[in-house]
Amino acid sequence: MIDQLLPASTASAWAREDLTDTRLFPEEEAALGDAVDKRRREYTTVRACARRALAELGLDPAPVVPGHRGAPQWPDGVVGSMTHCAGYRAAAVARAADIAAVGIDAEPHQPLPEGVLEVVARPEERSWIAGADSGGGVCWDRLLFGAKEAVFKVWYPLTGRELDFEEATITFHPRELTPGHATGRFAARLLVPGPRRLTELSGRWMVGDGLSLAAVVIPAPASGQG
Repeated sequence: MIDQLLPASTASAWAREDLTDTRLFPEEEAALGDAVDKRRREYTTVRACARRALAELGLDPAPVVPGHRGAPQWPDGVVGSMTHCAGYRAAAVARAADIAAVGIDAEPHQPLPEGVLEVVARPEERSWIAGADSGGGVCWDRLLFGAKEAVFKVWYPLTGRELDFEEATITFHPRELTPGHATGRFAARLLVPGPRRLTELSGRWMVGDGLSLAAVVIPAPASGQG
């Protein structure tokens, strides 16, 4: 599913069920520690997805250890992103020569818990959501959260700085709105200083099979990709 939002220069893999037979590298085991079973299963499965995605690039399996705030530490020359939610795990990777950063996010397609929208959305975003076309049954509040998560996942590796929810504003451009399935693009405007190419970002989103998915891909400067 997430592959539908990504360019051919990336490799991705996803799973709807946990892959419990995956063996972790010692470094991954050490980082996991004494996690509860639910955390162990999602942690292990998303790394199984990462191994499959790396294999698509012709690369050997390698440990993917969480760094600051859980950001995955990829092998040299590789960029990537991982995501997991109830019933879905996914990873996307690319060679750093082709892609500067990739961010993916998966969420259950259901409204955000009460009070969360006020935390993650700027006033103009809340206003847009209040009047948005709901013909396709899109939970725009949840999609906004996922789009911002995808933006944050490309921002941090390239800047080394965290980004708060109010420091980016998202504008959605729906393309298809049908019951049970919707697709489109979104634009993200960054409201904090950063590299010029990170002031305006574009991404893709889709809703289907009970999931809300978002992805942002930034081409490497020399790749000439748009």
